Amino acid sequence: MTDPLDWLDDALKDLSDRCLLRQPTVRLGAQQPAHIEWEGQTLVNFGSNDYLGLAADRRVGQAVRETLAGSGWGSGASPLVTGRGQMHARLEDRLAAFEDAEAAVLFPSGFAANVATIPAVVGRGDGVFSDANNHASIIDGCRLSDAAIVVYPHRDLTALRDRLRDGTGFRRRLIVTDTLFSMDGDLAPLAELADLARQHDAMLMVDEAHATGVFGHGGRGVCEAMGIEAGVHIRVGTLSKALGSIGGFVVGQRRLIDWLRNRARAYVYSTAAPEAAAAAACQALQIVQQQPERRLRLLEQADHLRCRLQQQGWSTGRSASQIIPVILGDASRTMELAAQLREQGLLVPGIRPPTVPPGQSLLRISLCHGHTPEHLDRLVDALTPAR
Repeated sequence: MTDPLDWLDDALKDLSDRCLLRQPTVRLGAQQPAHIEWEGQTLVNFGSNDYLGLAADRRVGQAVRETLAGSGWGSGASPLVTGRGQMHARLEDRLAAFEDAEAAVLFPSGFAANVATIPAVVGRGDGVFSDANNHASIIDGCRLSDAAIVVYPHRDLTALRDRLRDGTGFRRRLIVTDTLFSMDGDLAPLAELADLARQHDAMLMVDEAHATGVFGHGGRGVCEAMGIEAGVHIRVGTLSKALGSIGGFVVGQRRLIDWLRNRARAYVYSTAAPEAAAAAACQALQIVQQQPERRLRLLEQADHLRCRLQQQGWSTGRSASQIIPVILGDASRTMELAAQLREQGLLVPGIRPPTVPPGQSLLRISLCHGHTPEHLDRLVDALTPAR
């Protein structure tokens, strides 16, 4: 009798032979950029999305402890049954105010927010126009929607314009994009996308996951920084990166949020996140508003590091953010260089397919508040002989 899972042996070997096999790792202690205890080593952490250094902030932890004392941990049910507590409602109100929107709704994760929102606003008979480099959660949301999916080349406005011009037979049309692309570190041409959406009567949905708390005068993201918030109909964000907590959210007009509460399946059918997680995000939002110097210093450091790497001859693509790729192309070379950096006490993740397309493997340097000039010097010095 054969084992129906025998095929996995060959499939896993194939991944290993192509340097694409991933294995889980274990972090000890808190998530912080300065030093991380990882796989038995103490490393400088360039692999975190904790951009503002709030994941282990004592003020955030205190908010969690105080909420746990009154609300316990588990929420026990979905938000529409008994799972939505006072802290969830408070966070939604604060997110709406922070984002200068009419209303907000929480999701279990940023991934869930995208996967649920896209099928709630488009379906069969509709068209969704998606940037080729969009996050997997956007891609999966498009697939689940049953709408016709039109993928346009990364940031290619001419191609998108042509596809919108040709796609006139749809009931509704949705343009969807990341604002800050998580592997490339570059920004979407949002002003032009808003113009195209207006010209073609399309909805514009953006995911600010890696930009919330980092970009904009008030920390709202790239839409704020570019002054085009009024031209965006659906804004998605996450609580798990710069805000140091867990969960996702959508902000927009109240009628949009009311619709999502009724039709976004990951909201309707998921148990609500613990109220303590909402308390952490509330505290983080306050810090973002009170300490803009965190994001200003972060972006200054990123500009400085990017210039130094480019002077060494490394390709950093069109990065314009705290995410700086060192584009190598070959997956094997990428993982070898990541291992060499670990030997020198630096954690810089190697990114390879399927996270990036074949031939576009890279080291992903993620800067956070808490990295010092000395940390950046160590990284530059370590990369110098590799060049």
